[in-house]
Amino acid sequence: MSSYTLKREIPIESGWDIIVTGGGPGGYAAAACAARLGARVLLLEAMGCLGGMGTSGQVCVFSPIADGEKQLVRGFMGELIETLYERGFLRPGIDPDRWRKNFNTWPQFRSEGLKMVLDEIMAKEGVEVRFFTRVIDADADSQNGIVRGVVTSSVEGYKYIEAKAFIDATGDAILSDICGVQCREAGRDTDRVMPSTLTALFAGIDWSKESLDFQSPETVKLLEEEYKEGRFEQCDRHFVGLSRYGESTGYMNGGHIFDLIPTNTRSLSDGMVTGRRTVRQYEAFLRKYSPNCENIELVTTASLMGVRESRRIVGEYELKYEDYISRREFPDQIGVFNYSVDIHPYDMKKETYDDFMDILFKTLKLKAGERYGIPYGILVPKGFKNLWVAGRCNSSDIKVHGAIRTMPACGMMGQAAGTAAVQSIRTGQTACGLNTEMLVESLRKQGAFLPQTEISESMTRV
Repeated sequence: MSSYTLKREIPIESGWDIIVTGGGPGGYAAAACAARLGARVLLLEAMGCLGGMGTSGQVCVFSPIADGEKQLVRGFMGELIETLYERGFLRPGIDPDRWRKNFNTWPQFRSEGLKMVLDEIMAKEGVEVRFFTRVIDADADSQNGIVRGVVTSSVEGYKYIEAKAFIDATGDAILSDICGVQCREAGRDTDRVMPSTLTALFAGIDWSKESLDFQSPETVKLLEEEYKEGRFEQCDRHFVGLSRYGESTGYMNGGHIFDLIPTNTRSLSDGMVTGRRTVRQYEAFLRKYSPNCENIELVTTASLMGVRESRRIVGEYELKYEDYISRREFPDQIGVFNYSVDIHPYDMKKETYDDFMDILFKTLKLKAGERYGIPYGILVPKGFKNLWVAGRCNSSDIKVHGAIRTMPACGMMGQAAGTAAVQSIRTGQTACGLNTEMLVESLRKQGAFLPQTEISESMTRV
């Protein structure tokens, strides 16, 4: 492909302490928590609402945040779930023990309620949010690990915005990649890419009736038969299922889009079209086989693709599967988590699915009362002084990434990144040289559950 040099004179904007790119859980938690500490924060979001996969992606459920004995995810994300509950934005009839205590239970929420609550939080904390705004370039010195400003594109045109610190919560490590951070990229550095899913909302569901057991061998056989009859265009045996959303509504996380490259626009575009066709095929399947879905009706498909794997930074520390299986905790951990490895079959072969089910449900699951730590170093691009990441683009291997890419974990990362950025600005400590003892104590004051008895001034690197 030939190159083209574009020169423009664009306006400069300054005065911000922290710029956060991406308004999903990592971004909104980072922005709110940094602003609470007195920072002047600008939050840039490409869509028209905050929430990321929980709103634009219509994944209307938080992964488990308790370990069967106690609530692990507290701090900002704990406050958010409590607020949604108090406002009536969780699914009808939900028991608070679902997130405060119970093991492997998922609190469902209403996406419109989450949008509203997040808007209110940002207004209260003084975060300036700019929707429909993308970061397209950056003024960065990758050799010295410094970011000076970002170039944005919006309906107003281009703009160069300066700040003291930056947090990449784009999920795809877009800002980090632009700044020259070393990244592991699915489809470029690996032969396989975990499939994505386009979720959808449905109405007309009678939740008083029995629902199809989506993970049962009987359902798998039905899916295979429907494929043979030409009612599905692919034989995808792993159907995550349909979950309650409201009195007669539900959201479906079903249908994998295999070989989609999330960092390729053509592939993403084709995937959205495929996803919309797939949702219709599952609608007919549910109407035919699930007793509670006789009158099911598609309301909408998501406007954001459910990407599970794209770019991950190379950070000061990489959280590995060995850390997970040993239930390792860290002196510099910024959160502890209990959710198990959640990876999806990479292709539609039956042997792949069988291996996946065997591994997922027999060897990778955590038990009640178990947990592992999330260390600070996975949020820091290696060698960078004023850039952090929060959320799916963290530094972890693919198995552990499958456990911590969920919304509660991303929110804990965001709270830590926002707090670390404020600490850096006030003390002169760099991201890669931050006093992590100070960070842990600050997070504890904000309500985070950090049970480690040993605390270190420097981050874990081995």
